[in-house]
Amino acid sequence: MTQLTHLDADGRARMVDVGGKPETDREAVARGRFVTTPEVVRLMAADDLPKADVLATARIAGIGGAKRTSELIPLCHPLPLTSVRVDFELDQEGGAIEIEVVARTHGRTGVEMEALTAVAVAGLTLHDMVKAVDPAASLTDIRLVAKSGGKRGEWRRDGEAEPAVAPAADADAAASQVPAIVLVASTRAANGVYEDTTGPVIADWLAERRLPAEVRVVADAEVDAALRGAVAERPLVLITTGGTGVSPTDRTPEATAAVIDRELPGVAEALRARGASATPLAALSRGRVGVAGSTLVVNLPGSRGGVADGLAVLDDLLPHLLDQLRGGDHS
Repeated sequence: MTQLTHLDADGRARMVDVGGKPETDREAVARGRFVTTPEVVRLMAADDLPKADVLATARIAGIGGAKRTSELIPLCHPLPLTSVRVDFELDQEGGAIEIEVVARTHGRTGVEMEALTAVAVAGLTLHDMVKAVDPAASLTDIRLVAKSGGKRGEWRRDGEAEPAVAPAADADAAASQVPAIVLVASTRAANGVYEDTTGPVIADWLAERRLPAEVRVVADAEVDAALRGAVAERPLVLITTGGTGVSPTDRTPEATAAVIDRELPGVAEALRARGASATPLAALSRGRVGVAGSTLVVNLPGSRGGVADGLAVLDDLLPHLLDQLRGGDHS
């Protein structure tokens, strides 16, 4: 019988020493099922429950649970999570919600417990949100579905489907939409004076969320045409970086205003507030966030720090925004 790694030779609990293991990219997928009634699922989809934004709240709770796993499970190592994605699939006829979490890290130990904890916390939050109308709801079938990275490599539970991909507006749109475009507005980078470093960071972040992106670098004077052309391709997400300041050549906010149908000022203010916590200069950013058709358009500053701050804000918001844009469950 294989020895349990969390027990020493005398059978006492211990924290495994992972100091000698190599750091690798690791991923874990976990799932669970929240069982309620068809009427509750219908109310949830319509945001008509007494506690609104049920799925959005559960998603944020799940992400928070993953981040605090080492505080909840005594022998778990604190992990530098690189991403946590929490998705819900509503089965109104069956009166259930399928929960799926994909957790990733680059480290010396696996991320399975973080994925499982996120499923559990998201499911418990669903129960808290619906208990007033269905106290008999239950959370079942929490299980690890797949993991990769480390010495053992790939593992998948028999009979489980692949993880869900990022949602598109509908089947026809999915066929015509490119997942994401990153537009870098920098005259010097476009002219080869220096190499852009912000676009690849954003593209990597999007790729981790199953939104492969094309990076395009244009001069500030070309940003209007570049934005119009990018929106015409109907990507799910269009993120710009650069050109949001107050210099005469900064045209990204004006170009964005010309292509979006609806503005999301609250998201733009959240981006500025996050940047302002690091530098007061972030208040000078005029970046906009809005929707052009079915495309989410986000302006980020041109600095690496500004991009990092912006992506941190979008980390929790992006799944919810994409769900709303597809006209789904408002999660």
